[in-house]
Amino acid sequence: MTDIIIVEFPSNLGLKAPAPGKEPGVKKLPEWLRQHRFHELLAADEVLTLEAPLYSPDRDPETAVLNAEALVGYAQEQSGLLQKVLTKQKFPVVLGGDCSILLGTALALKQTGNYAIFYLDGHTDFMEPHLSATGGVGGMAAAMVAGYGPPKLTNINDLGPYFKEEYVWCVGNREYDEEYEKAIQDSQAHYLSLNALRARGINTSINSFLKMIETQELDGFWLHLDVDVLEDEVMPAVDSRTPGGLTYEELNSILAALMASPKATGLEITILDPDLDPTGHYTARFVSEFTQSFTQARKVYSPNTL
Repeated sequence: MTDIIIVEFPSNLGLKAPAPGKEPGVKKLPEWLRQHRFHELLAADEVLTLEAPLYSPDRDPETAVLNAEALVGYAQEQSGLLQKVLTKQKFPVVLGGDCSILLGTALALKQTGNYAIFYLDGHTDFMEPHLSATGGVGGMAAAMVAGYGPPKLTNINDLGPYFKEEYVWCVGNREYDEEYEKAIQDSQAHYLSLNALRARGINTSINSFLKMIETQELDGFWLHLDVDVLEDEVMPAVDSRTPGGLTYEELNSILAALMASPKATGLEITILDPDLDPTGHYTARFVSEFTQSFTQARKVYSPNTL
């Protein structure tokens, strides 16, 4: 038996419509990964699924974001499900969906302890609605869980902020735009762009993150993995493509260091859009690389051997 539970949150509520009358395809990700043997290779104890509310392409007039009411309701349901998983002392592997699924995760973690987040993404996702051209919460998720944005989303059930700013680490951004980066640079969140991560070194960076967890006596941390952090050549099946990115070797090194830690509480995978990988070529490579690295890292730390 393993300690893993796969939790499926097939939501596209945080993305703009790719074309009039067409929804973002990322909500198909959990089933797509299942078809590519992800669930089988992780050998999870259980698979839980929570269907998302209906998608709307229209912005909410109060918050200026897409699907605001639906996101709040979905986050509350997600939180309830995840809290049950966490109280079982299981390791949740959450499959999105877009990055807005983090709202439900963050809400659950806030109610079960004091956590940090390692937000591994090709973008900072640290902006408020007035800076967003799309109104998609997927591009604001890191900021919202740190308390930036409309209270309807950042203070659900009066629990915001869900993470302290200084416990939010945004890592891997390669969207080098002065105005875009300013929002996170002006915050208390930790920011390591892709260039900064490489200059500092992966091991040194992750050791600093884990040292913070210990020093602050946190209960653990959550890994958010947006697959657009990978090189565009090896993972083009994403909604917002940008040249460059992490190699699989670099991603595997990050997973090995983070997932071997006893403070790793769970993770989520987002943004891979099956509609953008019709042959499954890029998905198959991702599943192979991720499951091997994750499984090997979890062998280093196994709660069943303590």
